[in-house]
Amino acid sequence: MTGGRDSQEALLQSLLSALSNSPDDVPLRLHIAGLLLDAGRAAEALEQCAAALKLAPGDPAGTSLLRQITEALTSQPSLSETAKADPSPRLPLVSATGDDPGTDSRFDWAEAERQMFDEQPVEVASIPTDSVLGVVERPNISLSDVAGMEQVKREIEVSFLLPMSRPELRATYGASVGGGLLLFGPPGCGKTFIARALAGELGASFTAVSLADVLDMWLGQSERNVRALFDQARASRPAVIFLDEVDAIGQKRTNLRYNPAMRGTVNQLLSEMDGVTGNNEGVYVIGATNQPWDVDPALRRPGRFDRTLFVSPPDESARGAVLRFHLRGRPLAAIDFTRLSRATEGFSGADLARLCNVATREALVDAARSDKVRPIGMADLEKALRQLRSSTNEWFATAKHAANFANHDGTYDDLVAYLKTRRMW
Repeated sequence: MTGGRDSQEALLQSLLSALSNSPDDVPLRLHIAGLLLDAGRAAEALEQCAAALKLAPGDPAGTSLLRQITEALTSQPSLSETAKADPSPRLPLVSATGDDPGTDSRFDWAEAERQMFDEQPVEVASIPTDSVLGVVERPNISLSDVAGMEQVKREIEVSFLLPMSRPELRATYGASVGGGLLLFGPPGCGKTFIARALAGELGASFTAVSLADVLDMWLGQSERNVRALFDQARASRPAVIFLDEVDAIGQKRTNLRYNPAMRGTVNQLLSEMDGVTGNNEGVYVIGATNQPWDVDPALRRPGRFDRTLFVSPPDESARGAVLRFHLRGRPLAAIDFTRLSRATEGFSGADLARLCNVATREALVDAARSDKVRPIGMADLEKALRQLRSSTNEWFATAKHAANFANHDGTYDDLVAYLKTRRMW
């Protein structure tokens, strides 16, 4: 057994050493997190997984692993049992910037438990109580920078921008400015960009938060993180809070009966969105999800995420704009963007970016072999198109089922209309 543990420890140390040379390697971080979780070291796995998700927010493998880690953390044995079961030294966390965080000695769990039973205070400097969550920024973009998505922009105009720009009418009608907007649709279609553009239109601060930012291994700290997030926004209003992958932060509580820590986080989010602990005037909460059917129904009631918008893949004109954007600054031959836009129906913005990168790689390889720069041509793009498929097809297959059986309140009417235009209904 000792030999196996030593071998596993040597492997982890070797992988961590490789990570110190490539701190932005998300798959490697997640691999290390998985090994730590398998070794029963869920707290260290959480650190690595959270660091990976900061580099790649919404990464499916990272999100899935994070859920496994949270389940492991909420079902851990007592502190002294953990200390006995895992005598191995704690691995240091390699920061996402590659900086050396220094030596991180293992916390003495047995001593902490003894002190708690003796009713003596335990000092743990690593537990933040009022730290700023997410990255607060002031976007310098507006909705005019969003290609296509006219219906989404109209709803944002009516719900937020018009009341904000006419305070005298707002006062006359007693209307409040605030509330929640839930954006749903396939991944890679610009939900985050729309939220950032809305903040830019409002001249508001913008804070993007994911489950990795909110979740904490310490009991009650996740709820305090949610409260601190809203307090932070209220102090700098107008403010936009963007909750990415809101189905993870606010997932159905019926799925969390064996995960009380996450239930508490959802309850705190419900309380904050109600403005129970403070006035939410001027605080706009925008959620984004690929799986709206997994969001707790209580989050969807009026006063919380009371407006739901479907963000579809870009239409033909928007696809042309996205393709031009991703090919800008590169040597180009004659490109028929109209023809290319028609051929990429159903492609997400991320799919179009990948198409441009694959075509560019083709031209780059030829240039390296011939030692002569050649422009990217239509043939490169068509060859790349034959190699790729839309990543949204699988999502639409799942969404169609939800729209078919869970559209009793009309939430998915826009989705159904889109499926009909694509002859997928």
